[in-house]
Amino acid sequence: MAASMAEGALRVPLSSSEAKRSGQGPPPIAVGAAARWQDLLFEGTTRFFAVFVLLLLLGILLALSYAAIPAMRAFGFDFFITNVWNPVTHQFGALAPIYGTLVSSAIALLIGVPVSFGIALFLTEMCPVYLRRPLGTAVELLAAIPSIIYGMWGLFVFAPFFADYIQPLLTRVFGNVWLIGPLFQGAPNGIGVLSAGIILSVMVIPFISSVMRDVFEIVPPVLKESAYGIGCTTWEVVWNVVLPYTKVGVIGGIMLGLGRALGETMAVTFVIGNAYRISRSLFEPGNSIASALANEFNEAADPVHRASLIALGLVLFVLTLIVLAASRLLIARLARGEGTKT
Repeated sequence: MAASMAEGALRVPLSSSEAKRSGQGPPPIAVGAAARWQDLLFEGTTRFFAVFVLLLLLGILLALSYAAIPAMRAFGFDFFITNVWNPVTHQFGALAPIYGTLVSSAIALLIGVPVSFGIALFLTEMCPVYLRRPLGTAVELLAAIPSIIYGMWGLFVFAPFFADYIQPLLTRVFGNVWLIGPLFQGAPNGIGVLSAGIILSVMVIPFISSVMRDVFEIVPPVLKESAYGIGCTTWEVVWNVVLPYTKVGVIGGIMLGLGRALGETMAVTFVIGNAYRISRSLFEPGNSIASALANEFNEAADPVHRASLIALGLVLFVLTLIVLAASRLLIARLARGEGTKT
């Protein structure tokens, strides 16, 4: 009896696979018809939502393309390369709004990305703990301000200050510099493409900095501590450890800000000047696709005029798709450069 008790005490428990083969494991859980029906319903619902988004995207593209046909019939490919917009003579070209949209968005990124990177770096690496949450919340609150408020602030507060102090300074410093001098020449009126780009940069900073801060915080502390342990400075840790680890998220945040800048309407409408012309000077008034649609769509009675505005919307839609596709290709290329994951 003692031997049997000792044998029972020393018996090693069987693994799950061994127990299943020996018939000593727990009985299998029966999957009823109700559970299978719920799985099929859940799978079908999620598939429907995914397909619905794609169909909605395709439907918008087809609707815009169909509505823009009168403009394409009237002007053809010249619509995209003509710098003329005259509803009186029924002559329309999209070059000036496309130029204003791209240039103002580029200015917004040139200013917004470094500032956002600095904000995210300070909040995650150098900011005192008691200031991280208040400062982070304050930056995120900028994203909640309506765009029309940014536009009113830009028109009544920023534009006069910009015309009186900043534009004369930029002209004195950069006006005679080779190659970039013409960009900073002209009348300092406070309204123009540069003003629109600066306002857009203020609007995209909360989005880009929030994404950068979030992705910087997911870097494993052991990686940064190891770098600090071998004598790296804060900049070396960020450049050689944090950025390589989070480059996909950083690119995503920048693309998010670019998408916001491309489609912004009211703030740009207030400060860009709404002039259908292309000028070398960033001080001169210009126009963007979104501001052109906001200003004229409600008053476009002529079918060709309306179709031309819809064609502008189609161009903005395609630009957004190109930006999204380019970001995905860049991310995929970076992933291939990292090598095969094991």
